[in-house]
Amino acid sequence: MKNAKVTINKTIAIAIATIVLTGCITLDIEFANIQAIPDELYSLAEEGNVDAQNEVAEIYFFGKGDIQAAIYWFMRAADQGHDMAQFNLGTMYLEGLVVTQDNDQAMYWLLKAADQDQTLAQHNLGMIYRDAHGVPQNFEQAVYWFRKAAEQGLADSQNNLGQMYERGHSVTQNYEQAVYWYRKSADQSNAIAEFNLGLMHYNGHGVVRDYKQAAYWFRRASLQGDPSAQQHLGLLYEDGKGVAQNHQQAVYWYRRAAEQGHASAQVNLGLMYQNGFGVQQNNRHAAYWFRKATEQGEPLGEINLSTLPVQYR
Repeated sequence: MKNAKVTINKTIAIAIATIVLTGCITLDIEFANIQAIPDELYSLAEEGNVDAQNEVAEIYFFGKGDIQAAIYWFMRAADQGHDMAQFNLGTMYLEGLVVTQDNDQAMYWLLKAADQDQTLAQHNLGMIYRDAHGVPQNFEQAVYWFRKAAEQGLADSQNNLGQMYERGHSVTQNYEQAVYWYRKSADQSNAIAEFNLGLMHYNGHGVVRDYKQAAYWFRRASLQGDPSAQQHLGLLYEDGKGVAQNHQQAVYWYRRAAEQGHASAQVNLGLMYQNGFGVQQNNRHAAYWFRKATEQGEPLGEINLSTLPVQYR
């Protein structure tokens, strides 16, 4: 996830892949600013050079904004077996991105790319089968494709494979294997895997319980903005587990998570204000955060709100 600069093909493929993972598309400014297609590149594409066809498609898609031309060139490259073009087409059909959503076409092109060991296509297939995205849920197939990509080093797939082992989805539940794959992903600075690895140390699943290690991994994920990790790091500081007890630090991390909408952190931040731990006691601020949590359906928000003096409820 956090690698050195990649090629134009891979960068654009990752941008389209983001649709599946986060629901949005991220454009690379370097490619978005490309407006002119070099004559030599275009000539190579017309002569049938698949790499040139794919790059022309990328320039049309991300630079010139000519979607129909981009699809035309992606299709020409994909028909000749270009794995990145196949992946891009498959993901576009999967999400209905500038084309009519079509699960059959999505699966066709993603499988073509995945069969060539294109890791992002393999990952997306795992997501499709795990989440029943247009196909019946099939954990066995999800594990199969996550493993294919994980073994090639894709951090997101390594994390997801770890989750399958932790939950025992189509594989025998195996915390040690979960830890193994979380660590592979976390070593690539995948924030979700860092949080998951922290939880394994926190709960003593697959490893000896170790709050210091939990704090280490929660901090790494927290510094990348993961709200669940921030909430758990706040807990460690409040309780003095794995770190020196520090209510100010607990408040800091609870607030970071609460401001991102983490309901449990909102409750905990409210409690810190209610009790005057790490902050000056303030029932108005406590009520604010309890209400925020209640609005998200967190029952502890309403329960704690009811303990405040009536004028603050």
